[in-house]
Amino acid sequence: MTIILNGESRSVAALTTIAALVRELNLLPATLLIEHNGLALHREEWNSRAVREGDKIEFIRVVAGG
Repeated sequence: MTIILNGESRSVAALTTIAALVRELNLLPATLLIEHNGLALHREEWNSRAVREGDKIEFIRVVAGG
C-alpha cells in the first residue's frame, strides 16, 4: 500500500502499525514525535494505530541542544 511519509509517497507493507513503521525505518522512538493524519500521537498509541492506504504520516525528530 502507499502512504505519504513526510510529504513523500512511500510503499509500505499492508496491515502495519505506526510502531512497525518506526522499526522498519530503524528510527529511535525516544527521538520522535509522530503525526498521523493531522493528529499528534502519544507513544502508547503507536502499537494500536493501524496504517491505511493514503494515510499522511509525519515523523518529527526531536533534537536537544543549546
